[in-house]
Amino acid sequence: MPTIVVQYIRVMFGEGRSDMEGDRKRRILFICTHNSARSQIAEGIINHFHGNKYEAKSAGTKPTRVDPLAIRVMKEIGVDISSQRSKRLKEFDGQEFDFVVTLCSDAEDICPFFPAKEHLHKGFEDPAQATGSEEDRLDRFRKIRDKIGQWIRQTFKD
Repeated sequence: MPTIVVQYIRVMFGEGRSDMEGDRKRRILFICTHNSARSQIAEGIINHFHGNKYEAKSAGTKPTRVDPLAIRVMKEIGVDISSQRSKRLKEFDGQEFDFVVTLCSDAEDICPFFPAKEHLHKGFEDPAQATGSEEDRLDRFRKIRDKIGQWIRQTFKD
């Protein structure tokens, strides 16, 4: 990976993993409507760059599939989310989380209560709604990926 890309990744998403033994990882559940882009990106960023302290999961109120463009833009920063899948909220019934984070207004409005020490909401535009050429759509996914990464870095400081 080119040095400039590595530097960009460190600035945008954190220094990377440094596994710590004996510490309990704090659990985060990211929720958005389709669990296809925003919540998948957030799950991937946390688990890849902050996996030493956090364990992230994601789900949707109306899950569909992981958007191929989300997979592509995450691969650009060295994060493979191709094995992630869209999940229903029901899969997490009865589980406790340290943080439950809604990433869109729809999820915030209709999300069932999940036991958590803290509930957070940070709305991001849905990149899957982008129109135009494939490059235009990829640019929208990159911008949202970077916004999510910046917010995660500020909110979940190691």
